[in-house]
Amino acid sequence: MLWSLIKILLFIAVVIGLTYGATQLMEVSGGATVTMAGTELTLTPIQLAFGLAALVFLVWLGLKLLAFLVATFKFLNGDETAISRYFDRNRERRGYEALSEGMMALASGEGHLALTKAARAERYLNEPQLTTLLTAQAAEMTGDGKKAEQSYRQLLEDDKTRFVGVRGIMKQKLEEGDTDTAMALAQKAFALKPRHEETQDILLQLQAEKQDWTGARETLNAKLKSGSLPRDVHRRRDAIFALSSAKDVMDEGKDIEAREMAIEANRLSPDLIPAAVLAAEGYIENEKPKNAARILTKAWGVEPHPDLAAAFAKIEPEETAQARLKRFRALTKQKPDHPETKLLLAELNLSAEDFPAARKALGDLVETDPTARVLTIMAAIERGEGTDEPVVRDWLAKALSAPRSEQWICDNCQHINLAWTPTCSNCSSIDTLTWRRPPEGVAAMPTGTEMLPLLVDPVKPERGVVEVIEKVEVVTDIADGEKTS
Repeated sequence: MLWSLIKILLFIAVVIGLTYGATQLMEVSGGATVTMAGTELTLTPIQLAFGLAALVFLVWLGLKLLAFLVATFKFLNGDETAISRYFDRNRERRGYEALSEGMMALASGEGHLALTKAARAERYLNEPQLTTLLTAQAAEMTGDGKKAEQSYRQLLEDDKTRFVGVRGIMKQKLEEGDTDTAMALAQKAFALKPRHEETQDILLQLQAEKQDWTGARETLNAKLKSGSLPRDVHRRRDAIFALSSAKDVMDEGKDIEAREMAIEANRLSPDLIPAAVLAAEGYIENEKPKNAARILTKAWGVEPHPDLAAAFAKIEPEETAQARLKRFRALTKQKPDHPETKLLLAELNLSAEDFPAARKALGDLVETDPTARVLTIMAAIERGEGTDEPVVRDWLAKALSAPRSEQWICDNCQHINLAWTPTCSNCSSIDTLTWRRPPEGVAAMPTGTEMLPLLVDPVKPERGVVEVIEKVEVVTDIADGEKTS
């Protein structure tokens, strides 16, 4: 609308300028004398101006006529397309001008102007792969999804533009939330161009969301072959998808196949904690405790984690607290200064009712790293040593407001996930969960394994801390009571 108003104003200004110029020329005295073949003509200034304009027009027309005569001469000499090329050349020039202007309008964000130029280019050019694509992109910019889809469907008819059409419709379906259709189109686009990186990424993301782990591994291998994925990243993500496949197979009751996939996942990425745990559990079920211990010990040496300790405890579930403390030395002797190692050793001594040793194992974590889990262990130590109940409750009160221990946090959206999954439960990003501290300001109420060491069964002290999950509710009630009072 604004552009149309500007054009109207410019036209009026040009008319006014020409009128003013003609008026000035009419008022100028004198003139020019032209002599041709003995004939003398006297021209006024305005007649001279019009004469020059007419001369320029005649020269332009003569050049056009000459070009047409040349084309006619070529046609008469056997060039059957000479005359048609003469007229097509002008149409092509206008068409490419319109196409260029449309692309500039598209780059400038002027969707409606780009649509207009695309329609003009389509009238002059016989290049549907160009004009239809411009129309589709311009329609997308203006929010006309129906017209955009129609244009993309026209591109499907040509082998040269089929991939562009499939990709365009696929992205539309993604925006609409139709992931089933989008995945089918992504597979089609991948078949047309298996080395196209964007298509690989979209297909991989959709396969992960649909839990098509077999297809995801195939796409991952294609990314490796095309060079769009580093080998170390490929190995880790391949391990993640193998682990996810193992979990799905396990849910179907195929224990042997699940164990094999879990072991493969651990082989591909020994530092992947869930893979080590699942592989170890598979060995335990298969009565191969030494293999399970070897996997967990190796994983602990890479990165200590409470899930590894819990799986290590399952190797000998009926052992006494003292025997467990001795067997766990395979873990605790590795990375002795790591906070997780200190916490594990403190919990083991708690279950063995060796409270001074538990306090010693905890070291200076109470001062240097007072997380909710550290403070609840201190409460358990104080209770075990017979300290007055108000002191124990004071430790519990501190634990309520203390920072939380490590959680599975998405590096992409910072969302805290309750358990490890191959994709973030919030943003669906692949392989973005890392075991680290939550951001400041996150609620610090300890739950789950953070509260496990607080109570030890007084009747059966040989029950390890990792086995008293049922006590967590009792502890939480105590903490809530203290918070209310």
